Amino acid sequence: MDIDDILREVDPIFHDIPQEQRDLQELTRAWVAERSAPELLPWPANGLFERINANIKTQIEKVEELTGDMDPKTNFALIVIQTELERYRYLVRSYLRARLAKIDRHALHYLSTDALRARLSDAELAYATRHQALLHNHYLSSFLSSFPANLQNLNDSAAGISMIETPDLESAVFIRLLKDTPVEGRGVDADGAMDGRESDIVILRWSDAKPLVEAGSAELV
Repeated sequence: MDIDDILREVDPIFHDIPQEQRDLQELTRAWVAERSAPELLPWPANGLFERINANIKTQIEKVEELTGDMDPKTNFALIVIQTELERYRYLVRSYLRARLAKIDRHALHYLSTDALRARLSDAELAYATRHQALLHNHYLSSFLSSFPANLQNLNDSAAGISMIETPDLESAVFIRLLKDTPVEGRGVDADGAMDGRESDIVILRWSDAKPLVEAGSAELV
């Protein structure tokens, strides 16, 4: 489900909000979700970052036009624009850094299948590929070259044991329910279930919360 569809369901006046404001809301939600989820989430495929980058470029051009104008009203407008610009830039930088940290930690995992590679943007895919190549070459020059050839692969899965390190899908996350929906979770001693209500905040294992988030019934907080 697209984020616009989710927002449309939970906010009846969604269409009355200007596109720029909707993009900021979507960017903020993507930033919160990416920082909360233990694994890399899919890259926004609705042109969000293209619009965000275009808006940042426009704001920078406005700042350049207004810089040096001594009119007090213009200077106040410049301060407002610069403040808004810095908010956008902080969210974008923090969002990208959160994603890059996950790629650095589990690059081979995200390159292992087409489904996982599809979560990356083109730039991230190029970065992950180059990162893994450099890491493998470093390991080869450091110690792997002294191993037998059949033990030099970093993605070996002999004896049913994979060498690829994966994210911890059992780590806990907080979610906010966007609609009334049943919630099920696995515990240490026993499993549990509840009839969740809209706006409830629930803590679950990510493996249990992920289906709710992907279905648009909940969002990470």
